[in-house]
Amino acid sequence: MSSTVSGMAASIRAATESETFDLAGNSTSTITTTIKAAFATPITLSSMIRITFITGAGKLGRQKYDESAAKVLTSALRELGYEDDRGASCVNECAGSFKLQHDTGKNLKTVVVFPFITGEDTIQDGVDLDGSSAPSLLDPGTPPEMIAMSSMNTFERMVGNKCASWNQKKECLNVIALLKTLVEELDQKLAVGTVLTDSEQNFYDSISIESLDQKATFVKEAMKKHVDEGAITKSEKDKLISQVQDKLNTLNKEIDDATKGKKVKKLNKLNIQKEKLTERFNTLDNITQKAPRPLKHQSDIEKLRKEMQPLLKLEKETKGRLLSIKETTLLGRKEEIEEEIYILEDKSRGWFEDDDEFQLRVDASRSQAKLKAASASKKKATGSGGGKKVGSTKKAITNWVVPGAKKVTRKPAAKKTTTSNAFAAMMMDSDSDSD
Repeated sequence: MSSTVSGMAASIRAATESETFDLAGNSTSTITTTIKAAFATPITLSSMIRITFITGAGKLGRQKYDESAAKVLTSALRELGYEDDRGASCVNECAGSFKLQHDTGKNLKTVVVFPFITGEDTIQDGVDLDGSSAPSLLDPGTPPEMIAMSSMNTFERMVGNKCASWNQKKECLNVIALLKTLVEELDQKLAVGTVLTDSEQNFYDSISIESLDQKATFVKEAMKKHVDEGAITKSEKDKLISQVQDKLNTLNKEIDDATKGKKVKKLNKLNIQKEKLTERFNTLDNITQKAPRPLKHQSDIEKLRKEMQPLLKLEKETKGRLLSIKETTLLGRKEEIEEEIYILEDKSRGWFEDDDEFQLRVDASRSQAKLKAASASKKKATGSGGGKKVGSTKKAITNWVVPGAKKVTRKPAAKKTTTSNAFAAMMMDSDSDSD
């Protein structure tokens, strides 16, 4: 199987014009391996090409394809920095994008990829044209790599789009701190005369402590704005209060020691610190936490759910009998909508958003949809009830609601930050109390 994977990935990278690859018979693990091998680094091309993957077919060919083929394919692409763009076309400006399509004529489901490309005179597959190997120190397309290598303007936009919450900005700040540590370690190597590897030298030449400090300052200011405006969730508020409480407990012990030792100057200094911390504790305690943020693609998801309603009704009405050709076609669209909604939910996830935080936002979105559907059904029943009083139906509740008993079974996989060697080890043991 490995040779088959390598063969397809190699064929993709060797393509010089638009090509189509059929994923029939490929498992989800094989698809993931192939996509990551094929698109981990830019493909050497002078102009854009279209790489089309067939991920599903109609009733007769459906059994040939894994039902999660499109989902795992697009998930692997997102991990490499690719973005879903329904308006993407075969032009260089659309490099690094993909879109899902349904060929109704051939009854095929496809994912079309417009790869990152690079000119003939640049590195291909991590090897310079002169033959010297120079793989990246950070995995291409991962958040740490994009944070490290982006310009300040690009970084600011990425933080706004990919690190929307206080928690995510805090994790972004942790990554910046680890990147600084990596640069400092390379500085120390050079100071004692150690020759850097090609990967280390490329990284060292592309980044500076000054640029990382500038990015850290921007993130800290953005985190402070969250607190100043009260734009934090319950979990974020609890975390911030816990941090301040820990500092107060430590400070109180130091004050006790200074009092016993009759260290007046130190005691005065500690009391000033305690006054500031107490003020911050009260500020945080008085914040009314916000509900989880809506999903980034909530409006598109709501349109799809509206399209789903008559199909759900049809499914219920036809249960237990044979379907007509028209009904079969309509219910086939229901499966497509479900998949599109799931993809949009997954696409709404931030860079460093943990499973619980993300699932809470997905649950809120789904709960709100159920309330709207129930309200619409109730209004329709009231309106057609003959003698029933019109206008007595209460307005639909649109506030955030999290279901208590039922749990969503289709939970998007966590997007773990994948990084290379030394950086990955540092990521295992990092935390920051910055806010």
